Amino acid sequence: MCNVADARRPARDRVARFRVSHFASATLFIVHCSLFILFLSCQSPNPTTSPTRPLVLWCSNNAPEITFAREFVDAWGKARPDKPLRFQPIPEGQSSEEIILASVVGKTTPDIYANMWQGSVEMYAKAGVLVPLDTIPGFRAFLQTRCDSAVIKEITSGDGHIYQVPWKVNPIMMLGNRQALSNLGVGGPPYTYGSYTQAGQRFRKDRNGDGYVDQWIGYTEVKALWYQRLFNFYPLYLAASDGAPLLKTGPDGHQRAAFNNAAAVGVFRFLQTLYKNNFFARERLSATRDPFLDRRIATQFTGPWQVSFLQRYAAPDLQYDFFPMPVPNNHMGPAYTYADPKNIVIFNTCPDPVAAWQFVKTLIDRPGDLRLLELTGQFPRRSTLNTDPFFAAYLAQHPKLKPFAEQSKYLRGVDNSEVIVEVFDIISQEYEACVIYNRKTPEAAIAEAAKAVDVLLGNE
Repeated sequence: MCNVADARRPARDRVARFRVSHFASATLFIVHCSLFILFLSCQSPNPTTSPTRPLVLWCSNNAPEITFAREFVDAWGKARPDKPLRFQPIPEGQSSEEIILASVVGKTTPDIYANMWQGSVEMYAKAGVLVPLDTIPGFRAFLQTRCDSAVIKEITSGDGHIYQVPWKVNPIMMLGNRQALSNLGVGGPPYTYGSYTQAGQRFRKDRNGDGYVDQWIGYTEVKALWYQRLFNFYPLYLAASDGAPLLKTGPDGHQRAAFNNAAAVGVFRFLQTLYKNNFFARERLSATRDPFLDRRIATQFTGPWQVSFLQRYAAPDLQYDFFPMPVPNNHMGPAYTYADPKNIVIFNTCPDPVAAWQFVKTLIDRPGDLRLLELTGQFPRRSTLNTDPFFAAYLAQHPKLKPFAEQSKYLRGVDNSEVIVEVFDIISQEYEACVIYNRKTPEAAIAEAAKAVDVLLGNE
C-alpha cells in the first residue's frame, strides 16, 4: 500500500531508489558502468548524429513538470523555428537514475536533461560525458545573476568546471501541528533538541489503552537505505553545523571525511534519544494512513510538496505550519537544511550546446522560475527569491509556501564526489546501529563512519 504523500512526492524521482536492495552489487554495477562510460567517452562522436536534427529534452515524468516542459518547448518553437526542439518525459524504469545511466552507456542520451540529482553529476563529469557549461559564452555571467557565490562553489566540479545548472529545490523543513505543539507548552520555534525532546515526552501516548504507544512526537523513515538519511540525519546535520560539508579537500587534493565533529555526534544522540524513549515510532508508519493527518504524530521532516497534499486532504480544523529543522540547545544564527536539488545538464552528444543553453536560459530566468513555482510548487534555486518583488504576489497568495522561500537563503546540496552515495550508505549503516537500535554510542558510530569514508576515499 502506497502512502498518498509518498506518491505525490517529487523527491521520489531521484537517484534514491537504485540501491534499495543490495548495496554491494549495486556498487559493482556502477563501477562497471563507470568504466564503460569512460571507455565510450574516448570514442569518436556518433557518426549518425546530424547537426540539423531537433534537440531533445528529457524532463521528469510527473504531470506538472510535463506541463512545464511542454509549455516552454512550444514557446521555444515559435521563437526559434531555426533550432527545433522536442521533449519527452524520461522513459519509465525502476528509477530515473538507472535510465540515465543506461542511456549514457548506450549513447542514447538526451541533449538536455532537466532533472539530474546533484549528487550524480560528478560521476558523469569525471567520465567526460557532460558539456562543461562554463565554456559556453555568457554562462557564468548569467549564473551570477541568479545564484550566490556559495551555490556556484557548491556546483563546481573538482576540475574547476561547472557541468550543471542549479535549477530547483525542495527545502526540507519541519512540518508541525501548530495547535498540538502549542498545547505541549514547550515554547515556539525554532525548536531546540531540548524543547523538542520535552515535546516528545508530553505528546507520547497509548491512545488505545493496550499498553503500546501509538502517538509520537514525530516519525522519520527507519530503513537503512542511504537516501533516507537525506531527510533526517543530513538536514539536521546541516542545521547544527551552519551548513558544513561532509567531505573536505586537503592540500594534497584528496577528499577526506569532515563530519567527525560535535554537530554529527549531536544529531545521532538527539535522534537516538527520540527512538530510545519511544518519542519516535520504529514501526513503518508510511504503510498506513498518513500519520500526520491522523494526528498520531505532531511533526514530520518534509518538503514543500506536502503543502498541496495537506490542502487537499487535511481536516479543516488541522492547524499546521512549517518551521526550521530542530537545532542544538546552544545554536545561534540561521538553521541550514538540505535543498533536495535537481539540476539541468547538457550531454556531450548534443550537436548544438550553445542553442541548448539558450533554451535552458528560458527555464531559469525570472518568468521561467515563476512558472516553475506556479505549475509544480517547487522552488527555483534563486538567491533573492524571498526578497525579489517579481515573486512577491505569488508568495502572498500562497502563504504556506512562504517559510520555504525564507529557508531558500540557507540551503545546501551534497558534496561533489563521485562516491557520495557510498558515503551516505556508510553513514546510514552506522545510523541504524546507533540511532535505531542503540548498539553504539554516537561518538563511536560517527568515528567509525568517518574512518570507513576515509578508506573509501583512499586515504587509509
